[in-house]
Formats: sequence, C-alpha cells, structure tokens
Amino acid sequence: MKAVIALGANIGEPKENLDLAIALLKEATEFLEVSSYYSTAPVGGPKQPDYLNAVCIVESDLPAVDLLALLHGIEKSMGRERIEHWGPRTIDLDLIQYGSLLSASEELQLPHPRAHERGFVLEPWHEIEPEAILITHGKISELLEQLPK
Repeated sequence: MKAVIALGANIGEPKENLDLAIALLKEATEFLEVSSYYSTAPVGGPKQPDYLNAVCIVESDLPAVDLLALLHGIEKSMGRERIEHWGPRTIDLDLIQYGSLLSASEELQLPHPRAHERGFVLEPWHEIEPEAILITHGKISELLEQLPK
C-alpha cells in the first residue's frame, strides 16, 4: 500500500539526519520517491531553528500501526527525544496518508489531521506527486492554493 511520509529535522545536522532517515526507509520499505529538501519556519512550539523538510512515498505491506512503529523506531535510533510538544528535533517522521485508510484512534490518525494546513507537507508532496489527493480534503494543488501566503 502506498504511504506518504513527511520528514523534518532542525537540530544537529538536519540534512544528514534526513539523508540517514531516507536511507533507513529505503532498507525497510519499497522506496519510491523523495522530494527536494525545503527550509521552513517552525510551526508552533518554542523558539527554535528553521526546519529542513521533505516528503517521500513508499510502498509497504505492513499494517498501519506497524508502519508507524517502524517510523518511531527510526526516530528513536537517530536519537529523537520526545521532550517538548512541537519542540526541536533531530528527526521527525510523520505518516501522512496510507492508501485510503482512515483512522481516528488515539494511537494513529489517518490521514494526518493537520496535513491539509501545512505547507511543509503539501509543497514537497506536490513536487513528487502533483495530482495527489489528501483523501479527506481533496487535491493537494488546491489545498496549497488555499494556504495563507
């Protein structure tokens, strides 16, 4: 099943952190594509450095919760500590969409509940999949146009 994964990092060596996370995803999934890296201002949380963000698309046969566990395992192996909500991080891997699955459990919300309002997800996703549709909100291209400039 096709998975859309957003990556972000803003402490340590963000480019190297994204490169390593992508390498680990390539080992664990059928890796299809990755966007360019985008520098973006942080959204919410404390004062912190800008982020480097990307989106990748992979294929996986794992159940959604297991794919999420894989992403969390990669984060942990790279030193991610969940200290402060929306705080700075060495790596952040978010499962944005997984096939046409919908989930509203506490453990896993699919599609990601704020993806439609986040340029740092929509812009790189649109780069690699211009006709993409966020199943709960519509075409990525239209969502991008609706974002505040």
